[in-house]
Amino acid sequence: MKKPLIISDNNLKSKLVKKQILSLFKNNQILKKNVVIVIGGDGFMLKTLKKNQKTKKIFYGVNSGNYGFLMNKFSKKNLIKNINKSNMISISPLEMVVKTKNKIKKCLAINEVSILRQSRQAANLSIKNKSNFIMKKLVSDGVLVSTPAGSTAYNLSVHGPILDLNSKKISIAPISAFRPRRWKGKVVSDRSKITIKNLNPKKRPISAVADNIELRNAIKITIKTNKNIKFKLMYDKNRSLQKKIKIEQIRREVS
Repeated sequence: MKKPLIISDNNLKSKLVKKQILSLFKNNQILKKNVVIVIGGDGFMLKTLKKNQKTKKIFYGVNSGNYGFLMNKFSKKNLIKNINKSNMISISPLEMVVKTKNKIKKCLAINEVSILRQSRQAANLSIKNKSNFIMKKLVSDGVLVSTPAGSTAYNLSVHGPILDLNSKKISIAPISAFRPRRWKGKVVSDRSKITIKNLNPKKRPISAVADNIELRNAIKITIKTNKNIKFKLMYDKNRSLQKKIKIEQIRREVS
């Protein structure tokens, strides 16, 4: 009986979960093809997806981290049944291209792109969507560009909007905006091409972070949804990613 590919984080808890899962496949099998079981937290799932972006695999996450928003709850008793009955969703990441003084580098972000001040002084940024200004000058600690999948992560912490998974939108949210003080950001189409420029790179340097990959001393950042890349994720029927997002929307409304 062929066992599925299992990718595990390197911590003790993940290794113990992997050992338990392996024991299940002595007498059981997954009916769906090309399934990869990923054991860890959200950060490990993001890392694994990016490493395997050119494969046609479908990823089922088992949470052994903290919150595990992108993962499924581990149940040894029901794991095989949950995988066989799970639903699949497809997510396209943001593509970030960063220009610094010496290089240009491209990265993918499944959750968000964070533009962050790099010194004690606030960042001075301009933000465009294609040729149209969204903000000619934003003075802030930074700005966050988020996908629907990432809208309940860092984006939610900076009071950005929670986006439905099928909304075909991306969120642009300021981080501690100083001028204009009351700017709450903007929701734009996922066909947008966002350009963020550092208006004072010598005095006020900034970093550009795609999920967990940081590039320092950024001068110009372009961000767009790469629809050519589709990450396929599986969720238990009663705990879909869409349902998790809805729960966070309700929590915000009643808080």
